[in-house]
Amino acid sequence: MSDRFSNLKEVKKESISVDFFFQSCKERFRLHKVSQGEIPKDKLITDKDIHRPGLALAGYIDLFTYKRIQVFGNTELRYLKSLADEERKSSLEKFFKHDVPCIIITNENEIPKELMKLADSTNTPVFRTNIPTTRAAYLISDFLDDQFSVQVIIHGSFVDVYGIGLMFTGKSGIGKSEITLDLIERGHRLVADDVVVVSKKAESVLMGSGTNLVKHFMEVRGLGIIDIRSIFGIRAIRFQKRVEVIVELLNWDPSREYDRTGLDSKKVNILGVDVELIRLPIFPGKNITVIAEVIALNYLCKHYGYNPAEEFQRKLTEEIVKKSETNNPDKATYDRTIEYFEHDFE
Repeated sequence: MSDRFSNLKEVKKESISVDFFFQSCKERFRLHKVSQGEIPKDKLITDKDIHRPGLALAGYIDLFTYKRIQVFGNTELRYLKSLADEERKSSLEKFFKHDVPCIIITNENEIPKELMKLADSTNTPVFRTNIPTTRAAYLISDFLDDQFSVQVIIHGSFVDVYGIGLMFTGKSGIGKSEITLDLIERGHRLVADDVVVVSKKAESVLMGSGTNLVKHFMEVRGLGIIDIRSIFGIRAIRFQKRVEVIVELLNWDPSREYDRTGLDSKKVNILGVDVELIRLPIFPGKNITVIAEVIALNYLCKHYGYNPAEEFQRKLTEEIVKKSETNNPDKATYDRTIEYFEHDFE
């Protein structure tokens, strides 16, 4: 594992406000607030999971995870509707003794007046959506999982090259931004420069993005700060991309051995996810931009089942076996690609 990635500091949100959740999701999840008054600033969501409070409404509150977002679907609301007025009131009073962050009513269901009265008296925000319960639960859980995901900050440049997320790392001044700028000029897309925020999404996916401050600005030594979006247009940027290959730029060292076949694939572990690592020696005159494009295309080949290094090794092994079977070790092994040139002398 590269030393550059061995001591990354992990950061994670401890909470998000209910107001932030609502403002971020009201259009995405078609939420509208049905409770009275402003959303209290001290209402916080501290858990990435959601809760369906069926058992809590039935009276079993020993395992009531009340600090989560409470989702009321068809089951919960039909159960409440089946109760007599006093039973319904008693059930909801027990529920609202706990300081829940907020309540989401799905399927545009009708809300019991007792629930709304208690929600307003306890300053508990209530939202409603017309999205079915199962899908709403999935969407909300996915949003919360993203918000509470573990993140690391990596110093580098992140580019989408032929649909592959390439992150360039290396010591300061080695030329990461210049390579990135050249790739952008050739039609590829900048995700982030200098500071890349990497978040774990699902079990084996890393997503990279820039920061809200830097966005798609870039520093080029000797030139200064430039705005990629203003210069190259909307086609030259994107806001997020999956991290698939890390290219570590190294100063050429003639005394060091570098990979020449690609058979010894290297990985670097970030947030528990293995990412392909390529250590690329550079020196003046070496066209790193074209090599970066080839790295992306080669990754695509391997992704779709063709590994050039393994294919070459297979052919070489077959040739060695073939020569050994002929019992003629002196026979030249460098056969031409074609046996006869015919009359094509171009």
